[in-house]
Amino acid sequence: MTALTLSTAAASGLRADAIVVGVAKSPKGAKGLSVAPGAEAVDKAYGGKLAGVLETLGASGAEGEVTKLPAPSGFKAPLVVAVGLGAEPEKDSSFGTETLRRAAGAAARALAGSKKAAFALPVADAGDVGAVAEGALLGAYAFDAYKANGKDPKARNGKAPLAEVAVLGAKPRDRAHKAAAERATAVTEELNRARDLINTPPNDLNPEAFAAVAQAAAKEHGIKVQVLDEKALEKGGYGGILGVGAGSASAPRLVKLSYTSSKAKKHLAFIGKGITYDSGGISLKPAGHNETMKCDMSGAAAVFAAVVAAARLGLEVNVTGWLALAENMPSGSATRPGDVLRMYSGKTVEVLNTDAEGRLVLADAIARACEEKPDAVVDVATLTGAMMLALGNRTFGIMANDDAFRSAVHEAAEEVGEAAWPMPLPDHLRKGMDSPTADLANIGERFGGGLVAGLFLKEFVGEGITWAHLDIAGPAFNESGPFGYTPKGGTGSAVRTLVRLAELTASGDLG
Repeated sequence: MTALTLSTAAASGLRADAIVVGVAKSPKGAKGLSVAPGAEAVDKAYGGKLAGVLETLGASGAEGEVTKLPAPSGFKAPLVVAVGLGAEPEKDSSFGTETLRRAAGAAARALAGSKKAAFALPVADAGDVGAVAEGALLGAYAFDAYKANGKDPKARNGKAPLAEVAVLGAKPRDRAHKAAAERATAVTEELNRARDLINTPPNDLNPEAFAAVAQAAAKEHGIKVQVLDEKALEKGGYGGILGVGAGSASAPRLVKLSYTSSKAKKHLAFIGKGITYDSGGISLKPAGHNETMKCDMSGAAAVFAAVVAAARLGLEVNVTGWLALAENMPSGSATRPGDVLRMYSGKTVEVLNTDAEGRLVLADAIARACEEKPDAVVDVATLTGAMMLALGNRTFGIMANDDAFRSAVHEAAEEVGEAAWPMPLPDHLRKGMDSPTADLANIGERFGGGLVAGLFLKEFVGEGITWAHLDIAGPAFNESGPFGYTPKGGTGSAVRTLVRLAELTASGDLG
């Protein structure tokens, strides 16, 4: 786990393995690079020619570009790492927090194997301090637990994650700076725990094992936890969760995590899809679509992380997390296409495609969560490939039964640097889920499949309850190379958005 410190020390005298500085493309019409604020002392040590040296080495200042060079004479750190910030901002403006977050992440990843790095990036205020800290801590993440000697950090591919991040220019005794660092630590540690869960192979993370992780964390952080096993689910009438888990040797679970604050005036319910492995069930996925389906519990991982982060931050809002956990497998006991499930709400659903299973477990959890009359419900799920076709691999979709709340969720996501886009819930698509046998079917029209899934979930939202649905199918699992602070594999998508929603609710600034 990477440590974080704030420091006002001079870059030249700091004992570290590297000093990280920012460089940017000069404004339009000007040639060359410019050295970003925070690195003045480093530039001075190069005789004011750091930008020129970097240009000679081929640096362009492009976002995320990393260039290493020997530190100047007199520095205790042997290495300077220049990271690109993109275009230099216009006069009287500053680099955005997401730019700083990504740059710090890229630098931290490039410094794997180092014990300590000092980040001399622009930190004009506490928001910048938090962004640099968050980006560096997320960028330093690595999942090598299953590599040879993976339990020994010194043996992980020969390079352990960066051990310590020092943010230069941040004041340890400044209340706002300190609070920003503490928030960054809590949020990134829980987000990285979500990444660990997503990356864990399904033979080691079935519903029971996931529930056990949640129980341990709840005990550690004073969160009340309730786990419904298969017997309790049957007694409670959770037909959706039981139907999805019917074909697996690993029984399903519904986990309720309750963080409460004595000063809370609002209550949020977060619901996560937790399919620990999705084969598609009897409607088996085709070859090439199964290999990463351990990530189908990313929504539950995000909800789990967000609730624990809220507890660690002591937010003045009540947050209930619901983890709908099941493994979707084909077997003689599995739900078949054509079967009808009686859901927790009492509605019946004709299952026409057993690979449209996430909406079934979510529907039960949504109906149960709405019984507690929260001020808002937000579900998070790797729900549809259709959303990936619509928005790509880095953007999640937002649907809601309230336009103002959908906008508020979108703004919260943008604020923390998570790419998202508001999506509609067209009424005309609902007819496609009509069933001659049951109250509705679990699939509808082929086109607009992500919206159809949202409309299905809407059917189980309690009357008068404000609700939003986040389809994170695209950004939840990164199958390409790492970028910014985003690693290959599990990303922890939506964790920061959920935490921000809780913070805004606690402060009374949400809607």
